[in-house]
Amino acid sequence: AMKLWLAPLLLGWSVALSASEVTFVALGDLPYGKDDSAGVRYRQLIATINQSPHEFSIHVGDIKSGSSVCSDEEFLRQREHFNLYEKPVIYTPGDNEWTDCHRKSNGGYDPLERLARLRSVFFSSLSSMGKRSMQVAIQPQEQPEFSQFVENRRWQKNLVLFVTVHIVGSNNNFESRDPKAVAEFFDRDRANIGWVNAAFDLAERNNLAAIVIAFQADVLESASRFSQFPSHSGFKASVGDTIIPRSRKFGRPVLLISGDSHEFKFGQPFTIQGEWVSNLYQLVVPGNQDVRAVQVTVNALSTSPFSLSMIPPITHQKGQ
Repeated sequence: AMKLWLAPLLLGWSVALSASEVTFVALGDLPYGKDDSAGVRYRQLIATINQSPHEFSIHVGDIKSGSSVCSDEEFLRQREHFNLYEKPVIYTPGDNEWTDCHRKSNGGYDPLERLARLRSVFFSSLSSMGKRSMQVAIQPQEQPEFSQFVENRRWQKNLVLFVTVHIVGSNNNFESRDPKAVAEFFDRDRANIGWVNAAFDLAERNNLAAIVIAFQADVLESASRFSQFPSHSGFKASVGDTIIPRSRKFGRPVLLISGDSHEFKFGQPFTIQGEWVSNLYQLVVPGNQDVRAVQVTVNALSTSPFSLSMIPPITHQKGQ
């Protein structure tokens, strides 16, 4: 009788373990520079990602540098890059592909016109990009009042919920001198908050094991020693007043993935009124000239729920 009991117990445990485990790849701020140099390195990186164990990739935005032209050609070139990923790839926009496009060096575009184009080029379908695509839920489907925000997406793997929110660098386009930018910011901020709250509601309702939230901005860039999110911060409402308190209430592992500052960081830096939120982790991916991706394994039942390893681009040895 003992033997009969043992098998289902062990089986149950391994099922619980696998249900809370997922491996994926995170990257961002790539490619930065000309196609014959930066583009080549980026394609080598995609080739390595394709050979690494993972279920999907998340690109956290900035598909071009801040000083290059925001042309349709550039958008289509990056769309083609996403087609090189063997497995699903989900992308969330960065500031370089729309908010900063008014710069002369970027071609002097209207940022809102570029945002509309970005949505039509990258977010016209209900599935991810990549050679093998995967279905995702998008915000307009779930919350029709936010009908424009096709870029805000979520999907579930095992008991882990993944969410993208459109939060970008350059203080999230909260540019007080430009009334059009301010209006855009407040609309998107409301949508982002609605999407984050819906994700936590879903995770709580379905008793999920962990949440991964991906967006472009490194939100602690404007932090002071008095406050992580001062009142002029474009991240105060969405991150300071929503993601952080909801994470603390959720109580299970939450990982925020972003890019923007180009330097790899991993830790638990977030506080509420000076109190540390120990279940909330931040991963900032490398980027710009540091052409690497990060492989992340979520194991929600482990004491260190997120384990990371670096993925470098494949480089060909001489004589090959």
